[in-house]
Amino acid sequence: MGWYRMSVITISRGSFSGGKMLAECLSTTLGYRCVDREVIVERAAARGVSQEELRDALQKPPTFLERFQHRKYLYLVLIQAALCEEVRMGKVVYHGNAGHLLLKGGPHILRLRIIAPMEFRLRMAQDRLKLSRVEAMEHIAKMDQDRRRWTQYLYGVDWGDPANYDIVVNLEFMSISEACQAVSTLARQRCFEFTPCCQAAMNDLTLASQVRAALALDPATSHLEVEVAATDGALSIRGGVSHTRDVTEVRRIASEVPGVLSLNLDELASPVRG
Repeated sequence: MGWYRMSVITISRGSFSGGKMLAECLSTTLGYRCVDREVIVERAAARGVSQEELRDALQKPPTFLERFQHRKYLYLVLIQAALCEEVRMGKVVYHGNAGHLLLKGGPHILRLRIIAPMEFRLRMAQDRLKLSRVEAMEHIAKMDQDRRRWTQYLYGVDWGDPANYDIVVNLEFMSISEACQAVSTLARQRCFEFTPCCQAAMNDLTLASQVRAALALDPATSHLEVEVAATDGALSIRGGVSHTRDVTEVRRIASEVPGVLSLNLDELASPVRG
């Protein structure tokens, strides 16, 4: 059976750090599709949710989501499902919020973080947004703080912790072109090859995310928050329910998702009969 070269690269970056330029260069060099946050928002919104609300969930600091705890769950479920569907066939470079965290539990993807000197970022911000130096500095500081708080709040991890990435690229002495060549070389290494096992893991993650999205959107189960795991079409769903009818509805809705072959609901919390 043939092997595939590395199929998914995620890029995490601070605002105006060159992430988009690097993603586009990698896309051209490797022949991969380049996917950004807007593509994911549009795909997620196709399930019937406001694009504006989804953007807010991805961009605004925790205070926006803290007021609507269940909406936070819904947005993340839809965004994860959209991202999984977009990258499942591989050969993709994704530059957007927390791609490596949203795809956690799938195959080993190449998790890249790019950092750049403040002067580099200031020049980009000033040029793109037509800001003064002081305004650009304030804008970058706020964006970085919001992203750090967002990641900590949603995933409990430090956005800048290098342990969350396979490689951290510093543009202080390296151009975008040089960084692109270095990452391209790494992406072609055997340890990042997309094997049949990796494809199966991606298929499992995608199916699990699709089931969660179906449950989150159906009026009969939209009040629930569950975890879903999939292995070759066999699903296990865990979480809390309030009534026996919730279990029945979970079974009905999950069973209707294409690709689901069997269901294990033993880990749904014992319901109160009513």
